[in-house]
Amino acid sequence: MLIRKINRQLKNWKQSPRRKPLILQGIRQVGKTYSLKEFGESEYADCAYFNFDENKSLQALFARDKNPERLLHALSVLHGKKIVPENTLVIFDEIQECNDALNSLKYFCEKAPEYHIVCAGSLLGVTLSQPGSFPVGKVDFLTMHPLSFREYIESAGESMLGEYLDQIIAAEEIPLAIFEKITDLRQNYLLCGGMPEAVGCWLVSKDVEETEKVLAAILLAYERDFSKHAPAEIVPRIQRVWNSIPEQLAKENGKFVFGMVKEGARAREYETALEWIVSAGLAHKVERIDLPQFPLNAYANSRFFKLHLPDVGLLRRKTGVTARMLLEGSPMFSLFTGPLTENFVLQQLIAQDIVPYYWTSGNTAEVDFIFQYQELILPLEVKAAENVRSKSLQVYRDKYSPIVALRTSQRNLVLNGGVLNIPLGLIGCLPNLLKKYLN
Repeated sequence: MLIRKINRQLKNWKQSPRRKPLILQGIRQVGKTYSLKEFGESEYADCAYFNFDENKSLQALFARDKNPERLLHALSVLHGKKIVPENTLVIFDEIQECNDALNSLKYFCEKAPEYHIVCAGSLLGVTLSQPGSFPVGKVDFLTMHPLSFREYIESAGESMLGEYLDQIIAAEEIPLAIFEKITDLRQNYLLCGGMPEAVGCWLVSKDVEETEKVLAAILLAYERDFSKHAPAEIVPRIQRVWNSIPEQLAKENGKFVFGMVKEGARAREYETALEWIVSAGLAHKVERIDLPQFPLNAYANSRFFKLHLPDVGLLRRKTGVTARMLLEGSPMFSLFTGPLTENFVLQQLIAQDIVPYYWTSGNTAEVDFIFQYQELILPLEVKAAENVRSKSLQVYRDKYSPIVALRTSQRNLVLNGGVLNIPLGLIGCLPNLLKKYLN
């Protein structure tokens, strides 16, 4: 059984006195439907499930009528039993396929707030919903990500280890046996990533070949979505941008260059394709910060950015780094260790609702991530190994004097000279560590 953070968030939504219809969004195959059904079965007396992609006649129902009372009566008939306020969880799956259903959430919010309604929708579909169909201010949102490493630890049956991580006192070295266990688990996580089907396959079977097949199938499904959802004229450009991401990350600075998408390519030719991929949640765009001041987004330079995949397992599979190369530490894999580690760290930051940027000082220094934490702006340098020598973080510290500088690497937890080194396997505990450190 996979342990997901979203389960707690859904319970909080149910108990909220200001509850509105909920849209759970995220990339395809991230586990939205499974989590909503599991939530309905565990927290409600009944669960009424409706899929707008499988049942096209549902779309006609919502096109004819927006009255919640009449809709609920018709849905009860289709469900085979009465939908009861607070006792029945109503699930609208693939809601992006029906703009009328999306619009109806406004009326459920205003006229039938006693009914508990949740919707699953792809990031892309909800983003591209037709003008006028979106119920602005009348819905709650939750975004679902691939499993974080912290979720993977619990799903792997290591709940005691998870509890231990939550109770770590900042800058206190972790016992070697526990440290090595975390390192081994992270190595396995790099293999399967955080997509639920791949995690489930790996944890149940430990079959490398089957896990690789699952990851390959997910990547292929995403590419098929290009043709299904994107305008036909930009599909080839989307494919080129998508295919260029591993090569872009493998460069020394990882900065996205349009000329690498296709020889002679210009930004204006591929910007729409790139933004389509980002809007679909198939890539995370990390923009450059020229001046680390509040608010960071006001100082972001959108002309310079890096593109990362939403899941480290998908990135590993797409780059062609085989599971054997990863597990055996092949010299060939070492060439892509840095980008894969950076993608891993980014995935953990996003899972903690941290919005990261990166910082450069001309051509002399670059810090991998800059982010806001409470009233602070903090730098985070990513190192894939135990060798942590680098002048970039020191350049940043000399220039801006942060209260603490952060580094994540394969070294143990230690505070040394104003730099807090966080083991890579603990980066998912970052807010907790910072809270204890700053206190």
